[in-house]
Amino acid sequence: MIRALHVVRCGPGVTVQDMGRAGRLDDGLSEGGAADRLALSEGAALLGQPVEVAALELAGTDAMLRAIADIRIALTGAPSQARIDGEPITFNTSYLLKNGQTLILGYAVRGNYSYLHVGGGFDTPPLLGSRSTHLAARIGGPVRPDSLLPVAEDPGDRIGLTLDVRERYGGGVLRVVPSFQTEQFDAGMLARLSETRFTRHSHGNRMGVKLAFEGAPLNARQQLDILSESIVPGDVQIVGEGEPFVLLGECQTTGGYPRIGTVIPPDITLIAQARPGDPIQFRFVDRAEAMIAYRDYRGLLSALPRAVRPYVRDPHDIPDLLAYQLVGGAVTGKEEESHGGVEDDGFGRP
Repeated sequence: MIRALHVVRCGPGVTVQDMGRAGRLDDGLSEGGAADRLALSEGAALLGQPVEVAALELAGTDAMLRAIADIRIALTGAPSQARIDGEPITFNTSYLLKNGQTLILGYAVRGNYSYLHVGGGFDTPPLLGSRSTHLAARIGGPVRPDSLLPVAEDPGDRIGLTLDVRERYGGGVLRVVPSFQTEQFDAGMLARLSETRFTRHSHGNRMGVKLAFEGAPLNARQQLDILSESIVPGDVQIVGEGEPFVLLGECQTTGGYPRIGTVIPPDITLIAQARPGDPIQFRFVDRAEAMIAYRDYRGLLSALPRAVRPYVRDPHDIPDLLAYQLVGGAVTGKEEESHGGVEDDGFGRP
């Protein structure tokens, strides 16, 4: 039997994404992949599957999808209103979307990028070792209405798990390390970068985000005399108008604008999920602090599978309560004496 989601409708900016294509800079291809990689790891933990499987990224837009076969799902990233056949569901929780049921996702209420994960992952054709759509490189393209998204076989079966997630919406402080051209900026310019309260500009996409601020432009001593060289996600370029531009996953692979610093990987999600007008500040850190932050971030990712827990619902909020398995089996009443009690996972499966 075919396993798929029928895309009844969707807005622009819906793409299939995974962890991207590492190691292709010498081919002129940036890594790409999910804008919020933490959200990919959260979804993988909720469904008990590898983080490398592909998910659906919604860039602030809505969608309606109908299940062809029973499919486990989880929603992570920028929260929105979500319903299965009219019944509300929550983000950061795993569910069973039954054959024929319809999932409706609204516009994100905070942040930019929401993710729909499916048990087994989306089974679209891989290219260069990844299923990620890379819009800038024209690898793949946006998901279209009335299309089918194939879903791979799912070896798992657990649902009803939830996860407490790290808050990362509304902007924040981005930690940066010195970059190749940091020394081209005098002490006054570097101080201004740390002291200025920027806001996320309306200009931005998966390639990068422009920042707005009040005051004189930022500039390097050799603003226009720098040769093009390799650049990476997180680099903070000072473009010709003297405004910072933070590069994201689909950035070009070379550039000639001076880089005043580079955002460390754990903080790239903050700028990716910032909406226009959200406050952004920079704070320079040394290599030692950056490595500690990265170690802590890797620890967070590795701990996610152990952090999932049963999602306990209020019976008053379950309209089909009688359809749930509320008792797992017969007991004698003496189990506590011999086995320490009967453990319930807190969630009845339909």
